[in-house]
Amino acid sequence: MPVNPELTNRTFAPVAPYLVGREKVREFARATRASAAVHHDVEAARAAGFADVVAPPTFPIVVAEATLQQLLAEPDAGIDFSRVVHGDQRFTYSRPVVAGDELTATLRVTGIKTLGGNAMVTSETDMVDSGGQHVVTSVSTLVVRGDDS
Repeated sequence: MPVNPELTNRTFAPVAPYLVGREKVREFARATRASAAVHHDVEAARAAGFADVVAPPTFPIVVAEATLQQLLAEPDAGIDFSRVVHGDQRFTYSRPVVAGDELTATLRVTGIKTLGGNAMVTSETDMVDSGGQHVVTSVSTLVVRGDDS
């Protein structure tokens, strides 16, 4: 089943808020080899003007993953996860993510195109803090490989 082009411009319901934990930030920083002190040390982060440790720039993928699961689980999407590869990922920030943030994420499919028998599904996940202020937008492109037969 091909990817449903009617997904374009569909907005999914916001996912449950994600509370950014200090240890989760540190774990992610270690896993991605982000060694700056602001990612690990509260005092260094505060000295740099932040309320708590600062998440590495790619940390919001942890939050965006829940919205991508909504897309992948959509019955009429026509997306076979066994045929999906990650094509692109970008982040646009209003401000850094810090421990203590409670982020709510909402996904919108922004485009679907076919290229060489593969479908390219692009989505944006907007993340806002508990006050409703924009923090970061994650743009993701999934490549759904075409039928081999």
